[in-house]
Amino acid sequence: MTIASALRPTKARFGVLGLISIATLLNYMDRAVMGVAAPALTQELQISPEMMGLIFSAFSWTYAASQIPGGLLLDRLGTRITYAGSLILWSFFTLLHGLATNVTMLFGFRLALGMSEAPCYPCNSRILSSWFPQQERARANAVYAVGQYAGLAFFSPVLFWVVGSMGWRALFIIAGGIGLAFGLLMYAWYRDPQHSHRVNSAELDHIRAGGGLADAAPAQSVRFSWANVGKLLSQRQILGASIGQFCGNSTLVFFLTWFPTYLATERGMDWLKSGTFAILPYIAASAGVLLGGHVSDMLIRRTGSANIGRKLPIVVGLLLASTIILANFVQSNTLVIAIMSVAFFGQGMVNLGWTLISDVAPRQYIGLTGGVFNLCANLAGIVTPIVVGVIVGQTGSFYGALAFIGTLALVGAAAYIFIIGDVKRVEMD
Repeated sequence: MTIASALRPTKARFGVLGLISIATLLNYMDRAVMGVAAPALTQELQISPEMMGLIFSAFSWTYAASQIPGGLLLDRLGTRITYAGSLILWSFFTLLHGLATNVTMLFGFRLALGMSEAPCYPCNSRILSSWFPQQERARANAVYAVGQYAGLAFFSPVLFWVVGSMGWRALFIIAGGIGLAFGLLMYAWYRDPQHSHRVNSAELDHIRAGGGLADAAPAQSVRFSWANVGKLLSQRQILGASIGQFCGNSTLVFFLTWFPTYLATERGMDWLKSGTFAILPYIAASAGVLLGGHVSDMLIRRTGSANIGRKLPIVVGLLLASTIILANFVQSNTLVIAIMSVAFFGQGMVNLGWTLISDVAPRQYIGLTGGVFNLCANLAGIVTPIVVGVIVGQTGSFYGALAFIGTLALVGAAAYIFIIGDVKRVEMD
């Protein structure tokens, strides 16, 4: 290495960012393929709507329940083994969906998929803490997170084409096969910064100067105890962020589950025929993720305050998400889509919560903190579809359902304003 190149920081962290961006995209694609395959799948296997609802929900139950064990596994085994192992396992179970011949097999594969995907976001949080200085984390978080929204908007036509051309079984087998190959690539390529041959001392200094954990041990022997979980939730930063993420995630869950039904039954819109018009909220959410990250890092650079840089964009996002209630008071479908786009745009900004939690997590419990945080966020995947379903079933209208989603967004904003306090790393014994 020449003197000039030694003085010039490498950009290895951006290669790592590209790696986890693809992994996160695969994570959400493997969740979404069930919805695409459902019409053909239910017809072939003779599955009733009630049973299909249980199969859909199976993922969220094990995904939420496995967040804390997944975070603990990350703290013990380190990022490389945990992430690659998780990716290979969830891709394997995705592939097995294509071999299912009955409801029992399908239900079991959904449970296994939820469990094996659990470490993904805690791993992402650790990677951001390790590889990026604080002033770059929000934008880095936005880059990998935007895939979960953009994928829903832009890959759905491709997924539908695969089902129409090759059948629903081929969809699961292809998606699983791609993930298995990428899991092996992840294991071969990823290293923590202190073990990477792609990073030089100048880049490590840059990461360290911004509060990155470039020299932190990649694997720590941390014993799990509910007492540690209680200690984490007793910290106002972690408790407030967890409440806020649950509330913001409820808006995301609504769009992943009930939004197409809302358009069809409440608004008389055909999801497939409406095409681009109906996917505009997903595109808006992608823009919200990117803008939230950019604005957050810009505010930190200009003000030097993590409180302003992290909390302000999230609070604004939650307030925008609460505008979903306004859809109850308009007749025009064009205005409904506009309102939904604004609300989902705001929800995209709330994804910045993952950056905030990486800023405040105790150094020795980054994985466990990410697990607790993601558990709270993904309880929305269990609670929200059920509550919305009950409201719609009892009233025959989405009026109360949209009010429920909007009210939760306001509760989330209050949690960030009044509970979190200073955005700083929590110190624990």
